[in-house]
Amino acid sequence: MRATIFSTPILNSALTAISKILLRLLGWRIEGQFPTAPKFVLVGAPHTSNWDFMLMLLVVFAVRADVHWMGKDSLFPKPFDGFMRWLGGIAVDRSKANNTVEQMIAHYQANDELIVIMTPEGTRSKVSVWKTGFYHIAKGAEVPIVLGYIDGAKKVVGLGKVFTPAGDLEQDMAAIKAFYADKQGLRPELT
Repeated sequence: MRATIFSTPILNSALTAISKILLRLLGWRIEGQFPTAPKFVLVGAPHTSNWDFMLMLLVVFAVRADVHWMGKDSLFPKPFDGFMRWLGGIAVDRSKANNTVEQMIAHYQANDELIVIMTPEGTRSKVSVWKTGFYHIAKGAEVPIVLGYIDGAKKVVGLGKVFTPAGDLEQDMAAIKAFYADKQGLRPELT
């Protein structure tokens, strides 16, 4: 993968220090350790507010992680495509049905190191069913899933257990959701 904002040395060092200070001043703390595995899918849940993104960004800088995100290719217009990739973006062509999973699996296979953050809710609104793309990507790319979380009630952003998909979607999703059962989003009514 190309260099990103997260891997730019001087900028990364400055943003790491600033992020740690901001988290402390805002009263948030980080729980858990960032995995040393070179490739995994990082789940971010519950996703109930635009502030979730800012908190996760502070954590990513604080732990010095090189994290990527995926976005539809229309978010990567020329001449800004290089800048969007530097911000960690991976363009996906969503014009073809069910192609996003295959595109992301190909990215994992083409890179020795790759961490992509995904939100299973797919929106900040309350949902009753999670999207399973993150699961299918991890299973297809043969990479683990790291359960990242925000708990607004405790003011904690955490990195939970590493989950390896067993192949039984229903059972695996139940186990993943059980992990998040006691986590409360920034807007609890949308959790």
